Formats: sequence, C-alpha cells, structure tokens
Amino acid sequence: MTTTTAAPAVTRRRKSKLGWNLIGLFVVATIGFPVYWMLNTAFKPAKDAIDPDPHFFPTTFTLENFKRALEIADFWGPVGRSLIVSSAVVLIGIVVGMLAALAISRFAFRGRKIVIVGILAVQMVPLVAMIIPVFLMLNDLGQYDRLTGLIITYLTFILPFTVWTLRGFIVNIPKELEEAAQVDGCTRTGAFIRVVFPLLAPGMVATSVYGFIQAWNEYLYALMLMSQQNQTATVWLSNFITKNGTEYAPMMAGSTMMAVPIVILFLLVQRKMAAGLTAGAVKG
Repeated sequence: MTTTTAAPAVTRRRKSKLGWNLIGLFVVATIGFPVYWMLNTAFKPAKDAIDPDPHFFPTTFTLENFKRALEIADFWGPVGRSLIVSSAVVLIGIVVGMLAALAISRFAFRGRKIVIVGILAVQMVPLVAMIIPVFLMLNDLGQYDRLTGLIITYLTFILPFTVWTLRGFIVNIPKELEEAAQVDGCTRTGAFIRVVFPLLAPGMVATSVYGFIQAWNEYLYALMLMSQQNQTATVWLSNFITKNGTEYAPMMAGSTMMAVPIVILFLLVQRKMAAGLTAGAVKG
C-alpha cells in the first residue's frame, strides 16, 4: 500500500523537475543566443554578416574582422581607460559603500530612515535626466573630459546600489556574533574585521562585479562627457558606424574583444560570486 501511494508522488516530482529543467534551458537559450550570434558574426566573413539569408552556423571562419576592428581606430587606449574608470569606481564604491552600509545597518541615528529612502529615490532617477546638470557641474569644476570626472559621475549611480546591496548582507549577519567577539576581548573594529568582514566578503565580490559591469558598459555619460581622444571602450564601438553604413562583422569582433575582461573577471571570482548571490550571511 505504501509503495503504491509513493509511486505517483515520485512520478509527479520527476515531471515537476523535468518541467523546471526545460524552463531553465529555455531561459538560458534565450539569454545566450545574442552572445552566440555576436560570436557567430565576429568569425564569419563580412559579406556573410549582411546576408539577407543568414546561416545559424557559420560556414567559413575568419579572423579578418578582428584585424579590421583593431585597424579602424585605437583599441587599447579606450580599453585601458575603461579598465581604469571601472576599477576605480569599484574600489571607491566598495570601500565607501561598505562603511555607509555598516553605519545604516548597525547604528541608530536621527534621519536613518530618510537616508535609506533617499538611497532608493536616487536609484529611481533616470540617468538621462541628470546629463545636463552633471555636464554643467563637471565643466565648472574643470573635470569635463577627464577620467576623474567620469569616475565621480559613475559613483553617483553605482554607490547607492552598492550601499543598498551591502546593507542587505550586513543585516543578515546576527549582531550576536559581534557581541560574542567583543565579550572575548575584541574591539568593535576588531569584531568587524574578524567576524563580519569574512562573512561579508562573498557579498562584496558579487556587488563589485555588478558595479564593474555597470561602469564598463555605460555609454551615455562616456559619450557626452569625454572627447574623441579620451573615449572609452563602449564609445569606441561607434567608430564602426560610417557614412557608408555599419560594419557589423568588425563591430561584433570589437564587442567580442570588449567582453574578454568581463569573462576573465567572472572566471576569477565565480566561486565567491555564486556564494554571494546565494548567501544568507550566517555560516557555521
């Protein structure tokens, strides 16, 4: 009787698992197809990229598109500037954001709720709405067409996200862990360094990667605030749009090369990234 009853339940679980697996595969295919098509176009001859009857699988592989991408305009300069800006934004953002998140999460002070609401409100403002005030402010400060000005600008929308995300991780770390460390002789700073910081590290990695991607992929401010000589990698891609039309195959080759730093970053921090995305913060 028990075996007869259990069999339908096992079958239902298997069907449910199969259904979720199929949905997962569909989502992965939907998200991954644009990346595949970018790679497909990057390695096919330029004439095939504008073929009205495209092939799902490339029939001929070529590296000419990458050669053309490197020839059409300086590549390493924009990539280097993007790396400098993105890295600086992440480093500054994670340090300031962690301290701000710690203050909001652990200390009670007047106006605390207003600060939290303000952080949320800032993230709701469309970036395009701030382009003119930001331009005028940077121009008055002498930071127009400077990497420092672009870094400050990026911090205005990446820092609120960093504070809000890290606050969520810190809130999930019980205060009792810090109190126990202080009872054992640690100062408040020592308790944070020895107890909270190790638990917070995966969340910091996940937040840093997201902030890096935001800064790396940003286009509007980089276009409006930087000259042609100081353009970043995303703006560099606009060089493939010429008076004779868009060179799609070299553009996809350039996009592929631009994606390499992000891929390398993910490979380096994938374990911490996965832990940060799935973490409650209490371990052990």
